[in-house]
Amino acid sequence: MSKRKKSAGEVKKRLPVAQEKPWGGRFDAALDKKAESFLASLPFDQRLAQEDIQGSMAHCRMLIKTGVLPPQDGELILRGLAEISSELAAGSFPFDLSFEDIHMNVERRLVEKIGPVGGKLHTGRSRNDQVALDMHLYVKKEIKQIDGLLTALQAVLLELAKKYLGIIIPGYTHLQRAQPVLFSHHLLAYFWMLQRDRERFLDAYARADLMPLGAGALSGSGFPLDQEEIARELHFAALYENSMDAVSDRDFVIEFLGCAAMLAMHLSRLSEELILWSSQEFSFIELDDAFTTGSSMMPQKKNPDIPELVRGKTGRIYGNLLALLTVFKGLPLAYNKDMQEDKEPLFDTSDTIKSILELFPGLLWSIKLNKEKLKQAVRDDFSTVTELADFLAGKGIPFREAHGIVGRLVRFALDAGKLPADLTRSELAAFHPLLDSDLTLELLKPQRAVESHQSRGGTAPQAVKEQLSRARRAMRRNDVRAKKLFHSGTL
Repeated sequence: MSKRKKSAGEVKKRLPVAQEKPWGGRFDAALDKKAESFLASLPFDQRLAQEDIQGSMAHCRMLIKTGVLPPQDGELILRGLAEISSELAAGSFPFDLSFEDIHMNVERRLVEKIGPVGGKLHTGRSRNDQVALDMHLYVKKEIKQIDGLLTALQAVLLELAKKYLGIIIPGYTHLQRAQPVLFSHHLLAYFWMLQRDRERFLDAYARADLMPLGAGALSGSGFPLDQEEIARELHFAALYENSMDAVSDRDFVIEFLGCAAMLAMHLSRLSEELILWSSQEFSFIELDDAFTTGSSMMPQKKNPDIPELVRGKTGRIYGNLLALLTVFKGLPLAYNKDMQEDKEPLFDTSDTIKSILELFPGLLWSIKLNKEKLKQAVRDDFSTVTELADFLAGKGIPFREAHGIVGRLVRFALDAGKLPADLTRSELAAFHPLLDSDLTLELLKPQRAVESHQSRGGTAPQAVKEQLSRARRAMRRNDVRAKKLFHSGTL
């Protein structure tokens, strides 16, 4: 026998109101509790609560202006949303997992406060464009915060470069002594890396500065929405041109994660050098007690745990980027539930990178240089002998030939147990007559070697001073650009 068709009244009464979902009209059974828990994004997307309120208030005001929503209903909704915002700020908002996400929790609370009129807020929108809007607002906010932290770190690098302008350290390639450089020059290398990182985040901000509300579930809206009005109120620079694109992509989130991964890579490299330099084998620096820990077993230990953890957390940031790229690689248009996985990688990466950036200025500023050890290091190696090869090449000898001459000189010194500072003029002359000069002895001194590298971007003191000036100007340019981006929002 066929099943008896249910009457409309029977269908309407099939579930208690508390179990109804926003999509529950066509379903006969309540959602399985384990499935409900698995599907819910509330445990993590509640972080978008204030962005959700902000977007909802802008949407409500637009509905009032366009006549879609009666003013009295709209004002009631706005007051309810303001109260909910206060509850969220005070930590007294009653979250309910059965309502899946932050959007439905806010709407449920609004209806509790003002009655059925609260349901009118969702007119002309979908959770698809609603969450896209929240994510855009969140990413923009996070980039502003990261930009400020990056600027502070760059400022410390500039101050340290100025403070230590006369200090020479060994420069390395392949982690082997290469040529002496100013410590300031080394620090400025990281300044310029961070400068590009900052520029990348500002670039990413421009692509997060698109307003998706009005896209609906995927096809736009049949209501007379004024999307430009919402964009102006929420300070967006432009609208999405395609409603499907607006709700089905998170490339602006992925770009944010990519920028963060690049920044983390640079900070990890700096961390690695701090770890090496503070080891007994190098002893170039000492990390401050405030940024180190000890051993529970070995009382003599002073461990560079913060740089090590930065190095370790970089892998986690990489993983978040790869995870989200993988989520999106095969999704058909438009929205898919997979996209719910965009939030935790974003939140974790942003939290992690900000915590690192908050620590680094104090960590770097508190470093103590072992100046005597550094003097010994650049004196007791062969990192200046390239100056002799350059000298011979400047006298017309092909560089490859000059290289071979100096290589044989190094071999002689090593066999004789001598360092460049121990070589005599006659010993140099034995390898080529042009080396029979007091000038060649002078060239072997670290200070002279550093001073000779006067090319733009080189390590000579004057070149580094000029680089410092360019660095300050570059920071100011980014400051101007950031101010313009962050305070735009005019279509």
